[in-house]
Amino acid sequence: MNDPQDIREEVKARYGQAVKAALTGTGGCCCGTPSSKDPITRDLYTASEASEVPADALLASFGCGNPTALAELKPGEIVLDLGSGGGIDVLLSARRVGPSGKAYGLDMTPEMLELARANQLRAGVTNAEFLQGTLEDIPLADDSVDVIVSNCVINLSPDKDRALREAFRVLRPGGRLAISDIVLRKALPASVRRSIEAWAGCIAGALLEYDYQVKLAGAGFVDIGIEPTRVYSRDDAADIVGESSCCGGGTMDFDPAEIDGVIMSAFVRATKPRE
Repeated sequence: MNDPQDIREEVKARYGQAVKAALTGTGGCCCGTPSSKDPITRDLYTASEASEVPADALLASFGCGNPTALAELKPGEIVLDLGSGGGIDVLLSARRVGPSGKAYGLDMTPEMLELARANQLRAGVTNAEFLQGTLEDIPLADDSVDVIVSNCVINLSPDKDRALREAFRVLRPGGRLAISDIVLRKALPASVRRSIEAWAGCIAGALLEYDYQVKLAGAGFVDIGIEPTRVYSRDDAADIVGESSCCGGGTMDFDPAEIDGVIMSAFVRATKPRE
């Protein structure tokens, strides 16, 4: 599957199915579901943060980090969450920037947007807005947001260069990119990548750390940093497989030692230069 539109439709279908499965308690897929077993999604939010949002927002979170906790959001800032899912990071961001600020959520999956808007109503958050669109064509004006957050979504883009250029475009001069994502510390063998594609699309689309830095710089960003927040071991592989059976996985036809320490969740920082 090499056509970008085909990839988008596949991702949209997967996440539409995933949110329904998560909310009905029948499991999830893609980057897993928030559970005590899945090493990608577990323990990302504190009990205090979880209490700030409806339960469905947490259930429909398929992230690999907690970018709102690391982004150092300030009152009055305008925040954009790329791939906002059930809305958890948008709602948390909206509370952090306060009534003088605003949080936008962007997602292309109708089921996610419907859930996010329902969660916003339940949470009583008025300074948030959810938009339908893709990372490669953000429906906001140039220089319109102060901070961009994202949680395990850039890796899913079929055109990461364009997605990062769009992020750069909508950020104001001096604006910050503060995202969590899956990043590779070294290249995966082709056989391993093919196997991983069957049960963890978020890993199959991940960039090498160096390539991520190059693409960010190519988009115009400076002050680039990639900080590991969780490095996955060979023992984690079996947990990921077990949590993603709805994606057609459930078997692991490679030696887990081949991915020991290779895949990580990371906090990716960058800045748009001031004019």
